[in-house]
Amino acid sequence: MIPSGTRKMGDSAVTDRRHYRRDFITTGALGAAGALAGMASVPTTAAAAAPAPGGMSRERYLQYVNWFNANDPRFLEFYHPDVVLWLGNATLKGARAIGDFYNEVKQHIHEKVEVTHFVSDSTGVAAELPSEFKVFKDWPEPNYFRRPLKAGEAFRVISLGLYVVEDGLFRDIKAARFKLVNDWRMEG
Repeated sequence: MIPSGTRKMGDSAVTDRRHYRRDFITTGALGAAGALAGMASVPTTAAAAAPAPGGMSRERYLQYVNWFNANDPRFLEFYHPDVVLWLGNATLKGARAIGDFYNEVKQHIHEKVEVTHFVSDSTGVAAELPSEFKVFKDWPEPNYFRRPLKAGEAFRVISLGLYVVEDGLFRDIKAARFKLVNDWRMEG
């Protein structure tokens, strides 16, 4: 399929970047993606941008993040019983497995997650998540981070999270590191 804004010249296809930029500016990122796929533009009205029933509102997602940051066990209420969490070094299946994982992590590390970008629709949530990990208790190997950690060390990263929401609960979570802000270093 030839994306919108592409024309054939001889035997090769050439993309007119000005046309793509115009599509992006006038229809938004989703509309430009649709145009590139040869689809009609996605409406950008306020009604189309609001999450449909079945998704998750920003306020509800921020409640989850606040409970997670506070190590309040209620954050586990956001997980579907059959949730799968895909992390870089682990795949956790089930709400109990996620709870057990974070129980161990939070015995050694205070993790603080912020939300700098949030998008939702009827199927789920995508978010940009700057995160800080501060070790308050030594954690020898083996551990998730695959290195011994010393109290006073800190690590910062910007992650991207993609959450499939089913019946108001996270059914599938994919977390990926976007940018390393600083690797483990002693700060305290």
